[in-house]
Order: sequence, then structure tokens, then C-alpha cells
Amino acid sequence: MQVYLNGQYMEETQATVSIDDRGFLFADGVYEVVHIYRGRPFEWERHLARLHRSLAGINLTGVSDQELTEARDHLMSGVTAEEAALYIQVTRGTQRRSHAPPPAGTIAPTVLMWVRPVDPIRPELVQSGVAVITTADDRWAKVWIKTIGLLPNVLAKGKAMEAGAFDAVFVRDGMVTEATSANVFRVSDGVIQTAPVTNYILPGITREVVIELARGAGMTVIEQPFSADALYGADELFLTGTLTEVLPITRVDGRPVGSGSVGPVARELLHLLRRQAGIA
Repeated sequence: MQVYLNGQYMEETQATVSIDDRGFLFADGVYEVVHIYRGRPFEWERHLARLHRSLAGINLTGVSDQELTEARDHLMSGVTAEEAALYIQVTRGTQRRSHAPPPAGTIAPTVLMWVRPVDPIRPELVQSGVAVITTADDRWAKVWIKTIGLLPNVLAKGKAMEAGAFDAVFVRDGMVTEATSANVFRVSDGVIQTAPVTNYILPGITREVVIELARGAGMTVIEQPFSADALYGADELFLTGTLTEVLPITRVDGRPVGSGSVGPVARELLHLLRRQAGIA
């Protein structure tokens, strides 16, 4: 598999970064993941805009849209899989270890990209729904930056796996924020609800698209905070994410959600999302 690294294409086995790269030493960088359906990147412009917001959030400059787009097209040209994922990572660059970052523009950022085939979420999980657990949200206060510093998410995901669950849902001060790599929606009495975007929530691209699709289909969507207890009383719950798409949740902390079966809202929104992506 070829990767793009700092202006060059090479085999992944040949791609290396310095031990002084600030991404390696300090997680001083950001990333994006784009779902590719049948050779077409889904919502590329929105992903690009979010990447630039993240870059601005850590005061990192020197990355051009032209560079990213050209690398994207080159890497995609060698992939024949029906579905794939484009990964983009930008770190501040290489500098002898120092906590203080160098002045903006004085070192070149490290830009890494690759495209790898992905398998859709297993049909049986979509049909039966997944289990999640709740866990304390002890992440930093700038979750809206899509940083490569994901250790709290990694640990929460590991906790979920140990419990036999698919994912963990973060709870801060009694209120649901999001999952480890997805946003969380609940449905009650026909109304779809998700937490509003704040500094404690990553503004998911799929979240945004699903809200638009739901409203376009005549569904009511509200962006309001809700408590962890509200998870247990929902008629439906589901996750949304770039590779997660729309994934129903049927158990929370061992308790069934609603009837314990996948509900019609999640099914319909997954269909609408995949149709918009040209895959349904």
C-alpha cells in the first residue's frame, strides 16, 4: 500500500517519521478520516473545513487544500474496494524535544495520508444493534479539535470491549456528550435528540448530515442536552460516525433500549445516508 508523506509517495513499509516529530512526542497534531464510497470521498468539503478548524485550533499553518486534494486523488486511484477510508494526519513537524512549540511557520508540518479498504459494519450488528456502556467523560475541554491525542478515548473503548460492549458513551456532570468515536442520538415519542455542539463534543460530519436528512424527511430533530438516565428511557438510540454510519444501540449498561430491537428511525436514517452516499 502506498502512503503520502511530506510530498512523496512511498510504500508504507518505507514511510518513517523522526523520533523528534512533535506528533510522536506530544500528540501535537490533528487528523481526519473520510469514508470513500465507490471511489468517491463522502462530504470531502466538510471534512476539509473541519480539518482547517482543528489546525486553527492548535495554531498550525502550512497545509494547502491543493496538496491534500492531489494526494487524495493519487492515493484513491489505486484502490478498487467498494468502500475505503482516507486517513489524514498533520503534526506540527520535527523539532528537538521542547514543550514550547516553535513560532508558527518556522518548521514544516508533517503531512501523512493513506487510503485503506474498509469493511462496512457487520450486517448482523446493524440488524441486532450493539451494546454500549456509560463512562465518565474525563477528556480535556477542547474536544471540538480533532486531535491525535486520543488516549482517554482509547481507554474508554478498551473498557467497553472488556465489558463485552461495542462502545462507551461519555457522561459529563450527568449529561451525555458523545461516544469514543461517534455522536449519540436518542429517539423518544418520535422526536430525535442529540446533544448540541459545545467544546466538549466533536462536531461530527455524519452527525450533521444525518440531522439534515432527518429534517428533510419530515422528522423532528432537537439539539438539546440529555442525561444519562434519558438513555435508559429512550425508544431508540443510535450512533453516527464516518465509518460507523448509523448504528443502532439496543443495550446500555446491560439494560435493553425500548423494545430491545432495532427501531424504524435508525433503519430509515441509515438507508437515507447510504443512498446519499450512492451505495444504497
